[in-house]
Amino acid sequence: MALVSVSNISLKGVACAVPTALDRNSDYPFISKEQKEKLFKVTGIESKRIVKGNSTTSDLCFSAAEKLLKKIDWKPETVDVLLFVAQTRDYIVPSTAPILQHRLGLTTRCIAFDIPLGCSGYVYGLSVAGLFLNGGTCKRALVLAGDVLSKYTSFEDRSAYPLFGDAGSATALEFTSGVEPWHFNLQTDGSEHETIIIPDGGMRRPFNDHSLKKQEDKNGNNRSSCDVKINGEKLFEFSLREVGVNILELLEYAKKDINDVDKFVLHQANLIMTETIRKTLRIPEDKIPYSLGKFGNTGTTSIPLTMITELASKMQNGELSLLLSGFGVGLSWGSVVIKTTGVTMVPLIELDV
Repeated sequence: MALVSVSNISLKGVACAVPTALDRNSDYPFISKEQKEKLFKVTGIESKRIVKGNSTTSDLCFSAAEKLLKKIDWKPETVDVLLFVAQTRDYIVPSTAPILQHRLGLTTRCIAFDIPLGCSGYVYGLSVAGLFLNGGTCKRALVLAGDVLSKYTSFEDRSAYPLFGDAGSATALEFTSGVEPWHFNLQTDGSEHETIIIPDGGMRRPFNDHSLKKQEDKNGNNRSSCDVKINGEKLFEFSLREVGVNILELLEYAKKDINDVDKFVLHQANLIMTETIRKTLRIPEDKIPYSLGKFGNTGTTSIPLTMITELASKMQNGELSLLLSGFGVGLSWGSVVIKTTGVTMVPLIELDV
């Protein structure tokens, strides 16, 4: 059943960390001036933040979590659940969540595991954490969502490199009896799993002598089999076919309509995709915030990063009805309707990494 409600949870705080290194699409050497203008018109992405050293997703999430725990005054021993939601984990083995559990000083009684999802991962992570808290045995949870997708993107791939930025986030959830339930609509279609894929490096196609060899595709993009490969046309078709329907089904299930939602925080894939969804659903322009212009597509992090950069004051100082929607790699997509009140929003953390 794709539609599910989770009771007794509240959003206590959000923090996001990004690298200081700025990568401007206007400086990208593999496209002409005219192509750059078209790129901005389609994607809306002017620049993004890129990890330059050996830092990882977990480093960005650790910094966000450390600052958030201090800001909301949670002692490490009071955290019962830690979820690491990312495609770019530290190692193939072991999982990254236990490493973060240790680095943050959480107890050995803390549940900690990875959720290796991409663009839909933040919504899925909230649902899993919420289900742990729902019964009241677990009281507090951290959802650490992020990705450093630049490490898996070929600099010579014009279809991918200008899109992806790096970021990490931390979200604190707490058992709170009697609050309005969170309503989710979660969906999957593995038949189109090759729409966004890194072909080599897993068990199906292990790393081999040819994995790092770059090859040029019919559009002149150079990438290796260890770089992300995107079928942009299929991804666009999927988003327009499924995301709006998912949102409308969720609103009907939650007994709400578009007027009942203050802000729709959609995954920051690209401008034309989101704007097409917005116009199809007839959502007013001022109800959809954007962060992709300055940060690009940050995968799992794009929803919390948008909340931090565009909605921090409203979320911290008042009550908001939000619809969050993530969609992409998998193919996987999902939305959630939540109500927030007085959320602690840590100012954007910028790291020299």
